[in-house]
Amino acid sequence: MRNKRTSLIHLIYFSRALVSTEGAIRARELGEIARQAQKRNEFSVITSFLIYEQGYFMQVLEGDRTSIQDTFTRIVNDRRHRDVQIIEWREIVKREFVSSFNIAQRVAANELVFQKANVLPMLQRGTPKAPVVYGLARALQADSMAKQGIDHLFV
Repeated sequence: MRNKRTSLIHLIYFSRALVSTEGAIRARELGEIARQAQKRNEFSVITSFLIYEQGYFMQVLEGDRTSIQDTFTRIVNDRRHRDVQIIEWREIVKREFVSSFNIAQRVAANELVFQKANVLPMLQRGTPKAPVVYGLARALQADSMAKQGIDHLFV
């Protein structure tokens, strides 16, 4: 029996972030991105995880094909992104992320997670590999959930 094609898509992209280098201003800018994205993603039934790391955005988006295409088009046209590159686009069986929008950046509390991913050298050389971005996003989600006392996902 042939498997039915699913319209559930997982897209990972990478871009240069055009946000302030000053911490307080950047925090406000990232907060605004989070507010806008959460509303849009909830409406479009998209789950996602955005990582900001030293001037770069990396994001995993999950949702139906049309919603992901529309969202990615908005991202490409957003002035806060430059040199947007798709790292991976593929069909998936189930979602791995629980929130319509979650964001993380390297801070003391998650430093070990970033160190284990070893993502910075890749960013300095060019486009990071999809498994590294995906793994980092999943690890950051698990770390955040563990700190909230959540030990199991039902997705």
